[in-house]
Amino acid sequence: MKKLVRMDDLQVFVSTVDSGSFSAAARQLDISPALASAAVLRLERNLGIRLLVRSTRRLRLSDEGLRYLPYARQALEALDDGEAALEQGRDEIAGPLRLALSSDLGRNVLLPWLDEFQARHPRIILDLRLSDQVADLFGDRLDASIRYGQLADSSLVALPLLPDNRRTLCAAPSYIARHGAPRTPQELIGRNCLRYVMGEQTHDRWGFLTPDGLQTVVVNGDRVCDDADVVRRWALAGLGVVYKSRLDVLEDLRSGRLVELFPAQYGLPAPLQLVCVHRQAVTPALQLLRGFLLERLSDLGA
Repeated sequence: MKKLVRMDDLQVFVSTVDSGSFSAAARQLDISPALASAAVLRLERNLGIRLLVRSTRRLRLSDEGLRYLPYARQALEALDDGEAALEQGRDEIAGPLRLALSSDLGRNVLLPWLDEFQARHPRIILDLRLSDQVADLFGDRLDASIRYGQLADSSLVALPLLPDNRRTLCAAPSYIARHGAPRTPQELIGRNCLRYVMGEQTHDRWGFLTPDGLQTVVVNGDRVCDDADVVRRWALAGLGVVYKSRLDVLEDLRSGRLVELFPAQYGLPAPLQLVCVHRQAVTPALQLLRGFLLERLSDLGA
């Protein structure tokens, strides 16, 4: 039966060749010269070959030792690489993870999931920025943002989370009981439509993919906010009609707190993505987070 080679014996052999003597190798490795000599003898015995030719004045490699030396070096380098990879992996799932989240999605969907993710990886420090404004990944030194929509900046990298997500028009049962349900996009004119603001722009042009093609309606209402979670709360209170990402209101729809007013295919696409500044910024921590979020979204059946 073939005997196992000890990695520490390989290290002594390589150090002896590099330094030229057992005593010099022993000093480098902080062992005695006798232990260094015994390690090489044990290696030769396990391999069944003579690696070093010894004389009273010097050591030299045998022909077999010369052929074996590069493989010994390779084995030691592979071991070092493996240890470095493990250490790197430990380091990369520790420390701050700086994320920008949209307000409604962040508070009502992602926050409990991120708590669970952090419980799995307790060395991660979550640093969250909740806002419906587009995050400046470069300027704010963020690792990533989780947001809806297509990228306007093609230099960023978007990793899909929920590519088939759409917007949905909905209202509370109490609003429908008082005002009835609109049957076409044009019937939204004159309705109290709850709108949100991003930057200086009020989102009052609502588009729908009807069987007759894209129809866009300019809507109005008595409430506008730059926080989409507030707009959702107004809808839940029965104060108007809202046009939101279906993921944001999925639990409200399932519970009956909100009702979808148009068929699902009418809603414009609102793909959910994990956005980073460049491909190299997709760290192992972000890869873990994306995999975790994909699991949760699949469980949700969104």
